[in-house]
Amino acid sequence: MRLHPIPAAFAPLLFLLPSCVGAPDQAQRPAPRQVPPRAAPAPAPASAPAPLEWQYRPATPGNWTYRQEGQGSAALFTSPAAGPLLTLRCDPAAGRISLLRAGAGQAAMTLRTSYGAVNWPAAASPSGTIATRAASDAALDQIAYSRGRFAVEVQGLDTLIIPAWAEVGRVIEDCRR
Repeated sequence: MRLHPIPAAFAPLLFLLPSCVGAPDQAQRPAPRQVPPRAAPAPAPASAPAPLEWQYRPATPGNWTYRQEGQGSAALFTSPAAGPLLTLRCDPAAGRISLLRAGAGQAAMTLRTSYGAVNWPAAASPSGTIATRAASDAALDQIAYSRGRFAVEVQGLDTLIIPAWAEVGRVIEDCRR
C-alpha cells in the first residue's frame, strides 16, 4: 500500500474539518436522575465489651510476704483492704504445698499461667478454699516462672491476678529440699 502525500494547498483545510461537526443534540440526553437522600444508618446495638483475657486484666492490688513457719515456710499475698487473699504453704514432712484462697468457693481451683491452665481439686476450709499438691508438681514451676503474673480462679469468687514474685518460688524450693 502506498501513501499519497497531501498537497500543501489542502493542509489548512484539515484544521477546519473538525469545526464542521455540529453541537450535540440536547434532546437526546436523559435528564439527571434524582436520588432521594439516604437516611442516616441506624446505630449499632450496644453490646457488652468483650471480656479481657486474664493476662490483660489489671493485677489484684497487694504484696507478697515470705515467712518461716515451724518446719516449713509460707508466702502470703495480702491486699491492704482485704487482708490475705492467697497463701502458699509448704509442709516439708509431707512434701506437699497447699494453696489457700480466701473465701468459700466451689470444689475446683483453676490456675492460669503463661504456660497454660491447670485444674486442681479443692475443698472448703474454715479460712477459705484450699488445694493441696505434691511439691514435685510441675504446675508449681509454671506458677513460679509465669511471665510476670498468674491467675487463681475459684467458681463463686473473683479471679485473682497475682504477680509472680520470688516468694512463690522460694516456698516451692523450700518444700523440695
